[in-house]
Amino acid sequence: MASNPSFGNIIMVGDVLVHSDIITRHFCCDLSVCRGKCCIEGDAGAPVTLDEVAQIENVLDTVWPMLSSAAQAEIDRHGVAYTDEEGDLVTSIVQGKDCVFTCYRDLPLPHHGTVKDCCLCALECAFREGRTQWPKPMSCYLYPIREKKLGTLTGLNYHRWTVCKEAVALGEKLQMPVYKFLREPLIRRFGPEWYEELERAAELFLQS
Repeated sequence: MASNPSFGNIIMVGDVLVHSDIITRHFCCDLSVCRGKCCIEGDAGAPVTLDEVAQIENVLDTVWPMLSSAAQAEIDRHGVAYTDEEGDLVTSIVQGKDCVFTCYRDLPLPHHGTVKDCCLCALECAFREGRTQWPKPMSCYLYPIREKKLGTLTGLNYHRWTVCKEAVALGEKLQMPVYKFLREPLIRRFGPEWYEELERAAELFLQS
């Protein structure tokens, strides 16, 4: 079997350019510590595509009761998404920071008991509960991987954010590579065969 071509820190998997950090770096969300603050930090919403805006609008009635009154008012005024200062389409936010799809719940976690008032995504909660068929925007689902179109190719990079320092610490403790932590969303985005090729490419890269 031919190995995947590697160009320095970039590995070619199908028509996707994968940065080696996705293989060598470690990451695992630690909601017991961070309580989901990535949904309420930053100065813009989550990047979305027009197709994803349509998906959000399709499930909006289902998640509506889970949203805060401020989020509902923001959506009523400006819709589920807007174009930010950099020209990117992103989810609407409340008071300049909180994603409108933020909700707060007590979250039972193995070995940690119940985490009170954990910040969660209403879109994902509805999906996990079987009430919708669409989980959330791919930019959220794939995080800390960021996707970028490069002509006919797709580039995947590992994004570093101080908000996620606890996830880095837990990932290093568990020796959980980024690509293994994100197995489910990567398969949803690129398919199971592509992910199997990524696994083989990761093994070859680490052996080189």
